[in-house]
Amino acid sequence: MRVLVTGADGQLGRDLLKAFADDDVVGTDLGTLDVTDEPAVVAAVRDHAPELVVHAAAFTRVDACESEPDTAWQVNAVGSWWVARACALAGAAMVYVSTDYVFDGCAGRPYTEFDRPNPQSMYGRSKEAGEQLVRRTVAEHYIVRTSWVHGTHGHNFARTMLRLARDRGQVAVVDDQTGSPTFTFDLAPAIRRLAVSGRHGTYHLTNSGHCTWYEFARAVFDAAGVAVDLRPTDTATFGAPAPRPAYGVLDNRLARLVGLPPLPDWRVSLPRLIAELDEGAS
Repeated sequence: MRVLVTGADGQLGRDLLKAFADDDVVGTDLGTLDVTDEPAVVAAVRDHAPELVVHAAAFTRVDACESEPDTAWQVNAVGSWWVARACALAGAAMVYVSTDYVFDGCAGRPYTEFDRPNPQSMYGRSKEAGEQLVRRTVAEHYIVRTSWVHGTHGHNFARTMLRLARDRGQVAVVDDQTGSPTFTFDLAPAIRRLAVSGRHGTYHLTNSGHCTWYEFARAVFDAAGVAVDLRPTDTATFGAPAPRPAYGVLDNRLARLVGLPPLPDWRVSLPRLIAELDEGAS
């Protein structure tokens, strides 16, 4: 299978290239393909002639999306539309990587694929708009919502926590936001399994289990053997510009119903992430 991965230099993109390594896979990043340039996107898909495009490129800096809304909409919504249009023209299937931020986090229970989105942040609204445009444009699509993504490469919460512990010795983390930490080395193979299934639609794919950011930070420090003065705080005190879902846990219901194997519990996969982060720092 010929596969094109956008955002291939990101933390998920790099593991997607590994997951599709036995296929004829090529990757693009911001330096080689600007997804907001429609002619360039069409040309890239035409030239590579993929059977599948995995669209992982996105503007994911949640707070920056609030101050740069045009960029958020141009990349996450319109850029995804250009990719979808190029897929439709080339007869390629498409995976669009989305987020738990399409929900408001007020349900107090895990969200299924059949719950109505209600994004509260600019990031969530732009990603949900991308979902709509992909659905309308390319029939053979897989929309994959995930959450709290962590990989060996790039920036993520775990890496930031370890740096803050080293630099400060004291860290305050919000304890009133709950989600499912998801690791790219688990997520990327799951995306491939879905993409070869032929069962198009909207899916939730996250590691099993859930926790608060404070609980996740404690687990990160314990797994890394780092002593730190870790203190809980709340979202209002932290004062981030963009609203976050208070309860963004995703129920991987449709994936379960169609027989896809579940991703491991996040506690099982966390030691691997810490080990890989340590290797990368050495």
